[in-house]
Amino acid sequence: MTRNNPSQPPWDFLLSATRNSLQSYELSRLNFAANIGKEIKQLLDTYIEESSNARVARLLMEQKETQRCGEDGIPMSSAENIPEVTAHPVSDNFLQVTGMPKGRNRTMS
Repeated sequence: MTRNNPSQPPWDFLLSATRNSLQSYELSRLNFAANIGKEIKQLLDTYIEESSNARVARLLMEQKETQRCGEDGIPMSSAENIPEVTAHPVSDNFLQVTGMPKGRNRTMS
């Protein structure tokens, strides 16, 4: 049976189906919807993670630009509030919060 509009249920089948067929159809549609929901969650998680990574890269580029321009005596107004990253192992300076003791990692609560 071909369906012209996939968002519309197959009315001919549903109206003539037995109770068991309707239950089977219902379960198959719920299973399909659950699988689509899982795919959407995975895509959303990937989108959030990649967007965050891109923003960290932007922050680091702006900070490096600020440091380079600072040597010339020309401050950049868009990067005035970016905290300075000092040379520590990556685990110590990744998303470092100003004022935290060295070697202490910031945790999410």
